[in-house]
Amino acid sequence: MANALAAETSPYLRQHQDNPVDWQPWGPQAIERARALDRPMLVSIGYSACHWCHVMERECFENDAIAALMNEHFVCIKVDREERPDVDAIYMEAVQAMTGGGGWPLNVFITPEQVPFYAGTYYPPEPRHGMPSWPTVLRAVAQAWDTQREEIRAQNDAMAARLAGAARLQPAEGPLSGQILDEAVDGLRAGFDSVHGGWGGAPKFPASSTIEFLLRRGETRMSLYTLRSMASGGIYD
Repeated sequence: MANALAAETSPYLRQHQDNPVDWQPWGPQAIERARALDRPMLVSIGYSACHWCHVMERECFENDAIAALMNEHFVCIKVDREERPDVDAIYMEAVQAMTGGGGWPLNVFITPEQVPFYAGTYYPPEPRHGMPSWPTVLRAVAQAWDTQREEIRAQNDAMAARLAGAARLQPAEGPLSGQILDEAVDGLRAGFDSVHGGWGGAPKFPASSTIEFLLRRGETRMSLYTLRSMASGGIYD
């Protein structure tokens, strides 16, 4: 199956039409192919203005050897989150449940039944900043599918129920207590990067809602340090 994005209307999808990856658009044909082959799907979600989406395309999806690895083990699907926000919302919930974070590009490995079992965001072509390389991730997921397929499928119902439960969550009826908000600040303080600002490891994404929350709580040390680090760094938009 060759790359099938040339006929798509999404500019983001058409940007990937010349990749050596056999990208398919999200739809019944790709899903049926995965079922027929009993092969997992790699769903890669992004959008045209996403910087790290373009970086991963250049570093990984345009690489012939990496593309061959993707084509050998997965049915590869490209999704424009602005065209399919429903698909993006479901699998963003999954990556947040699995990793505690999220962002784009959003790369989710799902069973032929469309249930996610591994997910992440940007991966480099070689190990970098403590992150595994994309080829390492691909080989590990492919091996897990070959050797632990039944165990992975056994978790389908639990993951589907977890995502369905998250979708049913209702907002609190009253305001959050000061204790809960203070505990949230303490949690952010524990995970703060005191050298580079922000939270977590590289690559970082602008945490605008987190910074706003801290400023509203009067916590200026972490928020202002992060903003200064962003202003003096290489970020631009």
